[in-house]
Amino acid sequence: MKQDLIAILDLGSENNSALARQIRALGVYSEIHPHDISAAELAALPNLKGVILNGGPNNIVDGVKIDVSVGIYTCGLPVVSIDHDTDLCGKISSCDSCLRDFIFDRCGCDTNWNMENFIADQVELMRAQIGDGRVILALSGGVDSSVVAALLVKAIGDRLVCVHVNHGLLRKGEPEHVVEVFRNRMHANLIYADVSDRFLALLDGVSDPEAKRKIIGAEFIKVFDEEANRLKGIEFLAQGTIYPDIVESGTKTGKAVKAHHNVGGLPEDMKFKLIEPLKFLFKDEVRAVGKALGLPDDMVYRQPFPGPGLAVRCTGAITRDRLEAVRESDAILREEFAAAGLEGKVWQYFTLIPDVKSVGVRNNARCFEYPVIIRAVNTIDAMTAEIEHIDWGVLDRITRRIISEVKGVNRVCYDLTPKPTGTIEWE
Repeated sequence: MKQDLIAILDLGSENNSALARQIRALGVYSEIHPHDISAAELAALPNLKGVILNGGPNNIVDGVKIDVSVGIYTCGLPVVSIDHDTDLCGKISSCDSCLRDFIFDRCGCDTNWNMENFIADQVELMRAQIGDGRVILALSGGVDSSVVAALLVKAIGDRLVCVHVNHGLLRKGEPEHVVEVFRNRMHANLIYADVSDRFLALLDGVSDPEAKRKIIGAEFIKVFDEEANRLKGIEFLAQGTIYPDIVESGTKTGKAVKAHHNVGGLPEDMKFKLIEPLKFLFKDEVRAVGKALGLPDDMVYRQPFPGPGLAVRCTGAITRDRLEAVRESDAILREEFAAAGLEGKVWQYFTLIPDVKSVGVRNNARCFEYPVIIRAVNTIDAMTAEIEHIDWGVLDRITRRIISEVKGVNRVCYDLTPKPTGTIEWE
């Protein structure tokens, strides 16, 4: 393996992500693992040089104070314990020199964390895991699954089968764009499955966001099962899971914010073995991998889009009229942001429509219609986010277009909430 590794074991800390990024900023790769990883599993991590036990206020699980197995303390590698009050010298979050001493002096790490080495290591690991097998990939067309596709093409070539599922919850023009990019530009082995009516029937009347995510996740797996059965010999399922997906879906020491469909929605009896080469990366790092793989900018910097699609932007129970209104208003927002030169400058922007109506006036008569809410945020890693301050003239043009062009809408609002307290998506 080309990269040295520092393993962070989560014993209830609230700063695992910050610590991992701090170590990577020093040029050394780091991964976050649960506290109950076995000594054998830990020893199997490639090129492991040292272990940080990262404790904190969430160190009680099921009424018991957690610890790692005894074997980890005697694994033969440098091990250091940190808690939320004290650390290597009392202030690890601000003490870069203490972290350097542990990583470079005690562990003997080299500064070999970079995208080229990450790609080489993941290709080697995937080849070892897959062997002569075949892989099916859940290809949404977003940056995460696109980067996984490029990694797998590099690793196993045409033994990768990409499946793009149109669940009826995609943005305007999305299926056509995905097919054009991956079939015509990347020459990928792509299957397009339009199962819109099937998903929308299952979601009919379902208002709880977690239930929606789990329904979508489980049905995705069924679609892949069906495609795999047709293809024969598919043993592995690849996903574009990234670390924020895992954190927000909940860990043993952290409460769930929301279940991501590729984490919380997978059925227990799933027959596939998972391939998730990006699961320890943050969004900005995924984009850097995409650039290093030579993917075009319109893929690498494409607007993030949740796996459940517009299901989480049509809040509450999904109706076809609101779903269409979300799709049309989102298209207008993206057109106007591009015209205003904001495309590529704002990290994520979209519209959503809550399950509520308000009184308005249309054609000199009372109307009772939905509001459209605009959200635009900037972030580095999707763990926190700040609101983008959009020029009033731009917002005015967007508002006038939406209320005149989108059926069933009489108001437009702008969400000013940062993350935290709001998540980027509403559901």
